[in-house]
Amino acid sequence: MLSVFRQVMLYLAVLCCAVNAHAAADSMKPDTELHALAQQLIDAGFREKKALTEALVEINDPKTLEFSQVMVNGDLYYRKDDRVVVIKAEDQITSFFNGEVIEIASSRDIKKISVNNSLRTILRSGIARLQIFSPVASVRKQAAVNLLKSADDIDSDTLSRAMAEEKNSEVKDILSLVQGIQSLESGDSATRLAGVDALAGSLYPDVRGALANFVRAAESDGRASEVKAATDALEKIEDLLRVNAVIENLYFGLALGAVLLLAAIGLAITFGVMGVINMAHGEMIMLGAYTTYVVQQLMPDHIGLSLAVSIPAAFLVSGLVGVAIERGVIRHLYGRPLETLLATFGISLVLQQAVRSIFSPLNREVATPDWMAGTFMINPALELTYNRLYIIIFSLVVLALLALVLKRTLFGLQMRAVTMNRPMASSMGIRTGWVDALTFGLGSGIAGIAGVALSQLTNVGPNMGQAYIIDSFMVVVFGGVGNLWGTLVGAMSLGVVNKLLEPWAGAVVAKILVLVFIILFIQKRPRGLFALKGRAADMG
Repeated sequence: MLSVFRQVMLYLAVLCCAVNAHAAADSMKPDTELHALAQQLIDAGFREKKALTEALVEINDPKTLEFSQVMVNGDLYYRKDDRVVVIKAEDQITSFFNGEVIEIASSRDIKKISVNNSLRTILRSGIARLQIFSPVASVRKQAAVNLLKSADDIDSDTLSRAMAEEKNSEVKDILSLVQGIQSLESGDSATRLAGVDALAGSLYPDVRGALANFVRAAESDGRASEVKAATDALEKIEDLLRVNAVIENLYFGLALGAVLLLAAIGLAITFGVMGVINMAHGEMIMLGAYTTYVVQQLMPDHIGLSLAVSIPAAFLVSGLVGVAIERGVIRHLYGRPLETLLATFGISLVLQQAVRSIFSPLNREVATPDWMAGTFMINPALELTYNRLYIIIFSLVVLALLALVLKRTLFGLQMRAVTMNRPMASSMGIRTGWVDALTFGLGSGIAGIAGVALSQLTNVGPNMGQAYIIDSFMVVVFGGVGNLWGTLVGAMSLGVVNKLLEPWAGAVVAKILVLVFIILFIQKRPRGLFALKGRAADMG
């Protein structure tokens, strides 16, 4: 009896498995209108394909849009032995309807479902219609932008219906531009002029292209009033583009100023307190950048976190090297600025060669975290990068923290006392030697933080610091030695002026002009924009 019961239970289990497998097979079987049409496309000639394609873009199926896009791109194939429709993308072949990766013995096992220009026109029109009525606003916006390139992909009735149903104002504005481009092809002069008026002031490149083509066509046909209207519209656009170019250069100038600020803060402190001309300051920046590279190599799966870890790590590495330089070399040369210049120049060469020996002379690339990558669009002609924005914010935060340290801590008080009057500070019990060492370390550490920021803008190499040492000295001299507010104003001013001069003077001539201006400026104000106050300044 027990044996019979076991046989019955085994039979029921097998039966259930068979039913489930059959149900699963039925669920995976792409028995849809789209699948049936795809099978017809395999054997159809181009005349039949035209009717099938017109039917395809009308099918209410979630995969219709994807199918149309794959087909218009020429990536739609089928396997000869079982007629499975597949997508061939690069070296991978996948089934269109279930996404399963398919292995084939030879490329001859599959055959393309070919399309011609007539089919592509139908497909593009269908894709535009499917996208422009998508429930997703971002898809509709991208579809509208794509229509600016080829306004003929959508008929005027469908476009009018899309504009009537559109709730998103940004998408609606782009669709009105598409309608304006279509109006340029009208047989009625008033309609064409209305189209020109609708396009005036738009910064989309495709709009400018459409207006330029319209001007050429109107000139050839002798339509003077339309030529003037379109020319005025183009001039208005050019004026807006010039304004946007100035804004972009201002932004790049502020980003450059932020880098110069980070690079010059430490130099302003050490130069102001100790009067040391530190030619190795650029190598402190380099050490910070290489520290960022090393930390990222140790944390390859956490790029964003590695950048955060690199900030204190770079500060410590560059700061400790700075303290070692001060204790080992600089302290023996106080009062002899030319000898400190030569000594620190020699140290910079030693540090560069050390980095070459450890990391090789080749540049190293530091990856940018996802949250710093990309751009944000202000308008179609102005996109600003996130990494520069974060560096501007970061430099201001560092400046604020440094000001807090100098104003609110005992070390800051002692450092300011040494700056004002070194002999008096020493007589009051302040260990000026250690204040010098820690100040030099603080300045070097901030230079290391500048290296972290620079690693997000350029490749890391042994000579990267040399590109900023001269600019840093110019910032310090222009802003006022040892003055943080002056360093901020000097860095931002020089960065912005450099970027505003570059478009018409070139990068090299722009730097020369800035240098000439600073030379003339310090003839009138030798202590810079914001001179130090106190006995030391009076004695200088």
